[in-house]
Amino acid sequence: MRDLLAGGAGSTAGTKEMPSDPAGHPRPARAAGGGWTAAGEVPVPLVYWHGQYEGPVTLKDGRALAAGGAGPLLQALADSCVYEPGPGTWTVTGSLVRDRRLHSLTALADGRALAAGGVPGRQAYPQPSFAHAELFDPGGGTWRATTEMTKARNGHSATLLGDGRVLVAGGQRPRARHGMLTLADAEIFDPEHETWEPTGAMAVARWHHMAVPLPGGRVLAVGGMVGTTRYGGDPALGLCEVYDPGSGTWEPTGSLSAARALHQAVPLPDGSVLAVGGESGRAADDARFRPYSLASTELYDVVTGEWRPGPPLPWGRSAHRAVPTADGVLVFGGTEGACLHTGFASTLLRRDGGRRWEPVGPMLTGRWAFGATVLGDGRVLAAGGVSRADAAAPRSTEAVPAGTAEVFTP
Repeated sequence: MRDLLAGGAGSTAGTKEMPSDPAGHPRPARAAGGGWTAAGEVPVPLVYWHGQYEGPVTLKDGRALAAGGAGPLLQALADSCVYEPGPGTWTVTGSLVRDRRLHSLTALADGRALAAGGVPGRQAYPQPSFAHAELFDPGGGTWRATTEMTKARNGHSATLLGDGRVLVAGGQRPRARHGMLTLADAEIFDPEHETWEPTGAMAVARWHHMAVPLPGGRVLAVGGMVGTTRYGGDPALGLCEVYDPGSGTWEPTGSLSAARALHQAVPLPDGSVLAVGGESGRAADDARFRPYSLASTELYDVVTGEWRPGPPLPWGRSAHRAVPTADGVLVFGGTEGACLHTGFASTLLRRDGGRRWEPVGPMLTGRWAFGATVLGDGRVLAAGGVSRADAAAPRSTEAVPAGTAEVFTP
């Protein structure tokens, strides 16, 4: 199961006003305890959303859009569907032009959505990658092809910039028949003209990383993986860097204390960034291999460009999800990276400025490699993923998907 991941993220409670995002991102969720309620079955044959940027996104009209992903035996999907927060129902919509997984799905400021790159077809190694991109029309519920990216890639990041453009960075593609090549290239999509233009390359090639918006429109690339061998086992990275959209260049910044992959990174109201959990593989102090998920967190100071320890989780977790809330950061789901057997149901809240994590209502279904998005009304939607795998599944060769969805309400 580790190879599968390596082959590759109602009502409003209270009266506190939620801040809006000038870049068009969904508003932060409101969290102050609360719990999860059922939100129906995801109407596609989904098993995994194991990429950091291929899960559902919240559109400008408040609906959540899901498109693509991995079905049984890692078959790439073309299925697309939307979740209606009001009635709490899913509706199948027009299919993607191309099936894909390990792609990026981005909600645009103009109400549309962009699906870019990924892996098509059946599971193969080296993984085929393509540059194909397409746009979702929320009015008609249909997809159409747009200009292709300048480079084929999968496992990349996609970040909505303050001016409405999309920054795509890193990822991987086949290196002939000799394995996968990790990319440092970056490019920008202009939704108005539907064009892609190369921009400055990252200092460090990486895939499966996190890209977090910073104050002033910059973007922080956090951790990730780099390919070094033919058959997976890519080591995690602690190196970080910042993109300046004004100059179109990346500059190295402070490194994480622990290299992280399958982690999360969340922007905080004061402009800092919280990195949560993941896997490091090796410890920097003694170089010993450590297969277990990290319980540590780290805080990035946007002024000094340095990371410092944050409040540790009660236990480690990987392939989880974390979202900013009006009160802090909500962390939920995931699994133990040493085995990738059983999805976690636990949900934790760190209030702004808090020194500890508070347990809140657990998920109805433990899951990992799933998708999550903050809805327009501030609730959090979690959908898909894996519930049990390997020794925890009835058949060790077949993962048990978490086909349901659920919503966190404060």
